[in-house]
Amino acid sequence: MAAEDFSISPGEMARYIDHTILRPDATTADIRKLCEEAAHYGFAAVCVNPIFVGAAVKLLVGTGVKVCTVAGFPLGACTTGMKAWEAAAAANEGAHEIDMVIGIGMLKEKRYEAVGSDISEVVRAVRRVNPQGILKVIIETCLLDNEEKVKACRIAEAAGANFVKTSTGFASGGALSEDVALMRRSVGRSVGVKAAGGIRSAVQAMDMIKAGAARVGTSSGVLIMKELEWE
Repeated sequence: MAAEDFSISPGEMARYIDHTILRPDATTADIRKLCEEAAHYGFAAVCVNPIFVGAAVKLLVGTGVKVCTVAGFPLGACTTGMKAWEAAAAANEGAHEIDMVIGIGMLKEKRYEAVGSDISEVVRAVRRVNPQGILKVIIETCLLDNEEKVKACRIAEAAGANFVKTSTGFASGGALSEDVALMRRSVGRSVGVKAAGGIRSAVQAMDMIKAGAARVGTSSGVLIMKELEWE
């Protein structure tokens, strides 16, 4: 079924969206606006850089909107200890969800045990702070072939991740519905798929959801809601 034939209400769409600002030039005023928009529409979460976690947590108290941040972002090329520390520090500030980037080069070298250990250490670091903390693992699909995508998803699931995520939005490509579908087939039902990177319209968002995404990361959440005639 094409995305145009897939119907979803504005309220349902809102619960899929991680309303995102990860720009390096984002300001406190930008984060305040992001949080106000997320609370207004009832988005699942906001996704901000670690420096803004504390502010976002305070702004969203009582709204039901979660605060998500990133670790090892956007390259995934820092050490496991750095990623674990960054994730734990964010959780201590109140972040409910962490989106970490895998060691992409390690995966390409088929150092699968190292990739799994990298993820599991971050999982443990988050859960020591918040046993209900959510970890999403960004595999950067545009840099992987299909075999590598499947392997990355299965390693992330075995390491205890809650989600696998397509993209950082900072590499050469973003989310594709065919990648979302492949990732959905590669993990069990207890693991969600997050589509992110270049999703700017309601049609694109619906295409990702139809393919199996449980979350949609986008900086165009308000535009998507307006396209769906939110009142």
